[in-house]
Amino acid sequence: MTSIERTAYPRFKRLITARELHVFFTPGEEERVWAEEVTDSDEHRLALLLALKSYQRMGCFPKAHDVPDQVVEFVRRAAELPEVTLPV
Repeated sequence: MTSIERTAYPRFKRLITARELHVFFTPGEEERVWAEEVTDSDEHRLALLLALKSYQRMGCFPKAHDVPDQVVEFVRRAAELPEVTLPV
C-alpha cells in the first residue's frame, strides 16, 4: 500500500527527521536574499520561504495550517528570524 505522503495529494509526514529538515527545508542564501527583497515584514518572509521550500519538496503549496510546527521552527531559525515570527 502506498503511503499518503507519496500519493497525488502529498502531505507532510507525521515525523520529519533532522536530516530531512536540513536537506529539504534549509533555504539557500539566494532564496533568503530574494525573500528579503520581495517582502516587507518578517512574517511575510517566513510565509514565503515556507511556501517555496514546501513547493520544492512536495510539488504543491500547502495551506499555512498544514505546515508542521517543526518545519516552521526550522525555517524560522535557518532564516535567522525572531522566535515570535509567525507565517502570515
